[in-house]
Amino acid sequence: MDLHDHTPTARGRAFMWGGILLGVLLVVIFYTNGFGLFSSGEHPSDTGGAPVRRGNALFIPEGSALRARMSVQAAVAQPVSAQLLTPGIVESDPAVTAAVLAALTGRVEELPVELGQRVTKGQVVAVLDAPDLAQAVDDNAKALDTLSLTSKNLERQEQQLKIGVIADRDLDQARSDHAQAQAEATRTQAHLVSLGAGEGDSHHPGRLVVRAPVSGSVTTLNVARGNMLNDATQPIMTIADLSTVWVTALVAEKDLGSVQAGQDAQIVLSAYPDKVLHGRVTSVSDVIEPDSRRDKVRISLPNADYTLRPNMFATVTLQGPGTSQVVVPTSALLMNNDRTTVFVATAPWTFERRVVDMRLGEGATAVILAGVAAGEQVVVRGGILLND
Repeated sequence: MDLHDHTPTARGRAFMWGGILLGVLLVVIFYTNGFGLFSSGEHPSDTGGAPVRRGNALFIPEGSALRARMSVQAAVAQPVSAQLLTPGIVESDPAVTAAVLAALTGRVEELPVELGQRVTKGQVVAVLDAPDLAQAVDDNAKALDTLSLTSKNLERQEQQLKIGVIADRDLDQARSDHAQAQAEATRTQAHLVSLGAGEGDSHHPGRLVVRAPVSGSVTTLNVARGNMLNDATQPIMTIADLSTVWVTALVAEKDLGSVQAGQDAQIVLSAYPDKVLHGRVTSVSDVIEPDSRRDKVRISLPNADYTLRPNMFATVTLQGPGTSQVVVPTSALLMNNDRTTVFVATAPWTFERRVVDMRLGEGATAVILAGVAAGEQVVVRGGILLND
């Protein structure tokens, strides 16, 4: 083979075509960049300018594209009606809720009411067969018989004293016997009344009638027909007057300073989300619940149509007096882990992150309770660009 042969080999041809392609690529890049096809419209000098950290603050350098994408606005102080949003529950009023107890033990023979039924005061709600009642009726009958006998004896003794047949001592004894019989009869009758049996029923001496102590609805029923009631302290049922109910708001411990009796309240029930009820705080409990660390704030509401039922869930808004508070647009709020923050301008194009205590106001504003003062410049647009 001739060493001076200049015919290109396969390897030489590959290097040649590679050089040609590289040259074409460089020409294309030059012209496309010159005509701005890959450009975002910014001058090459503007593509830099990332935020520079200066201590706890971030500085946006001159020429940075971030400056055109950010806006600041002064936080303003304006009158805001103090509102406290808290969960609540409907409860019956304990003052008109009664546990129905039987005065004696016995077997439940009749139960003429059902769970949820409305009853009136004095209505028969249960009948028991109570042996102790029969004994009380017998004791009363004996006491009345003894009283009748001593009355007759006293009358005879007084007549005989007039004609001088008996001594004063016999008359004194007759008077004492009559007084003791009268006292015993009074006691046995009072006992029957306390049992709700009056003077008793001679045909059914052990029949104990239980009557409703208040008007209302049967909210719990703890016995059934035929059950043996062995403990007189065990309630047969519970009757609650639900014509007026309580809405109990569960207020967090930290918010108690803004709650007081007489305060206006708005209630929205989960069952009726489109209906707003209005009331006033009736009482604020003096005791914090140990498990929830919340205070029970009660609002009394009329319930003539019985649409408010115990254990319904509610959302309660407590209205306080208007106060001057700092307000910023909600667009200024940023979430940083589990905290709410804003960026505040501390110098030209220098921003500091602040953790704020806030609550949402009306519309697109937020009430700042702590963290930002009135007049401070707050980033309201583009703050997410700084949110590292």
